[in-house]
Amino acid sequence: MRILIAAGHVIDPSQAIDGVFDILIKGRKIEGIYPKGKAPKGEIDRVIDARGMYVLPGLVDMHTHLREPGFEHKETIKTGTLAAIKAGFTSVCAMPNTMPVNDSAGITEYILQKAEEEGACAVFPIGAITKGQAGEELTDMDTMRNAGCVAFSDDGFPVEKSLLMRRALEYSKACGVPLIAHSEDLSLSAGGMMNEGLLSQTLGLGGIPNTAEETAVFRDIALSELTGARLHIAHVSTEGSVRIIRAAKSRGVKVTAETCPHYFSITEEAVKGYNTNAKVNPPLRTERDVKAIKEGLRDGAIDVIATDHAPHSKGDKMKEFDLAPSGISGLETALGLSLRLVDEGVLTLTELIRKMTVNPATILSLNKGGLKPGSDADAAIIDLKKSFNVDINQFESKGKNTPFDWWLLKGAVVVTVAGGKVHRW
Repeated sequence: MRILIAAGHVIDPSQAIDGVFDILIKGRKIEGIYPKGKAPKGEIDRVIDARGMYVLPGLVDMHTHLREPGFEHKETIKTGTLAAIKAGFTSVCAMPNTMPVNDSAGITEYILQKAEEEGACAVFPIGAITKGQAGEELTDMDTMRNAGCVAFSDDGFPVEKSLLMRRALEYSKACGVPLIAHSEDLSLSAGGMMNEGLLSQTLGLGGIPNTAEETAVFRDIALSELTGARLHIAHVSTEGSVRIIRAAKSRGVKVTAETCPHYFSITEEAVKGYNTNAKVNPPLRTERDVKAIKEGLRDGAIDVIATDHAPHSKGDKMKEFDLAPSGISGLETALGLSLRLVDEGVLTLTELIRKMTVNPATILSLNKGGLKPGSDADAAIIDLKKSFNVDINQFESKGKNTPFDWWLLKGAVVVTVAGGKVHRW
């Protein structure tokens, strides 16, 4: 099967490509990229007319909750990956807080087998740092790495014991993979449900101060510096965290960081009316933090835009605010929200795509995020001129929990090619 993506504006930061080209796909691989009209003559089974469109490498989400096994009422590998490809993502990294927790090679192998059978795109498991994510005993990272884990994280829970975190970093270094930190001081965030401030007091909700994140970020970076291990800070939300990460990078610490679209798109004000769809951990912060996150993206302190896709059932989110779980269903709004950074002049389009393709792929040593000949045939074709209203009823994800319902966004994904298979909307 040979597919020609014709006359699209190709942006591939991994090759410094930015211009109008044809892309030839053979089977599951990229055969080549050619100047417009210069692709080799021969039998073409399908032509995708990309004139006036942008053709990007398939997006890579290094922070996704697919919920399976154990929480299939929230999401499955099938529905989560369908949501991914509809949003232009062709690779997703599955966090381990399933039931049972992905803390053994057997669970890792199950996820990979299920993804092979039912997944619409590539799935890369992230294993737990500690058994049961209980923060007491390290998992067998080497065995899990050999089974297919690309990184380790107790996301949803911090590793509270500093010595255990040090050992985890040393172990991950020996395995050649990064540790992804959920940086949170639970003694400071205890009882909190939203950002600590005047609004939390007005609403009568327990607050989570910025320092609950920042003190943990500082500790985790100090341990990375001590061990020489690679550390990735998940879902950065505060001005102080950006400042700490920036300073660590300036002195050569092996730290990378991500943020999520909700942390640069909305503030704690979205919680007004006790909107549980705006309840997330870490919480939405202030306008000052939003500005700092954008500046961190601009100057490279923050390397990656990830979704932290955290789908929940409608019943879970309809509970009282203090009982409702944290999380936003983030895949299907990620690109549209992130493209607003380009309109605002925070990032160029190429810089944005780099943070959603080659950077996460590089951090996790994935052979993804680019359109080089011989690489997997993963691409997203987007219409930057096309606007659309977010409609949860049209989500492929089971999770309809988003504060962005009916937002008007620009930049619609019209075709996704995942492993050579074409999906059109």
